[in-house]
Amino acid sequence: MAQRLAYLGPPGTFSEQAAIKFSPGAQHVPFPTITAVASAVMTGMAEEGIVPIENSLEGSVPETLDLLISEGTLHIRQEVMLPIEHCLLARPDTTPQEVQVIFSHPQALGQCRRFLERCFPKAQLVASLSTVAAVQEMKGASAPSAAIAPGRAAELYGTAVLARGVQDHPNNVTRFVVLATNDHPRTGQDRTSLCFSFADDRPGLLYGVIGEFSRRGINLAKVESRPTKESLGRYIFLIDIDGHREDPLVKEALEAVGKQASVLRVFGSYPRSKA
Repeated sequence: MAQRLAYLGPPGTFSEQAAIKFSPGAQHVPFPTITAVASAVMTGMAEEGIVPIENSLEGSVPETLDLLISEGTLHIRQEVMLPIEHCLLARPDTTPQEVQVIFSHPQALGQCRRFLERCFPKAQLVASLSTVAAVQEMKGASAPSAAIAPGRAAELYGTAVLARGVQDHPNNVTRFVVLATNDHPRTGQDRTSLCFSFADDRPGLLYGVIGEFSRRGINLAKVESRPTKESLGRYIFLIDIDGHREDPLVKEALEAVGKQASVLRVFGSYPRSKA
């Protein structure tokens, strides 16, 4: 039987497109939320799960980051880059002038903000669990409505395409990560994602950790922070570095960071995506 790959469904989402790109021969299993995708992996309902983690326009996906921080059994095994083209979909009998409500996932609404402000300034924007859930809500709405979703959703759910390429920038790319119970062996072209936090707050703590990588010539591909949710003003730092956790210099740096941080969690090492 083909390996089960969980994704943020239903069919027709960008997550499904990423799943097909990553593993076209897998059994693609839809789940309603990112958290549900992660749960499917942790409980064995799927061997792997693919979820969005970062968009070139809107930044990181908080739900995915929070899951990686809180669930120690989840690891990043692969990454997939997917170019994103948003379309404005509606029932075949709806014209753009009639649209009063527009449904979509919050990330999609954010990626199309200027288009919506320019073309539909009076429309009510409604957040949905996914771009395809937005299509289903649009079809059942009483007021004339539209949805921002992939073009494939129009074919699957019998809707009209009112406009294509409505994202604010043409270079709209979403980075997806493949979650599993273990990460990937070394390939020589790897990336490692991790998080750390400190027990106290004093000058130079973050500088000291970053310095461990800098002194060893390890490139930091990404640095950001998230609230610890324990108290105001306390943060957990998330970074991506070039290299595998088993590379000698990376392993040495991580050991040094572990001595300075109160919490250190390596989400996984995995091959860097070429596209």
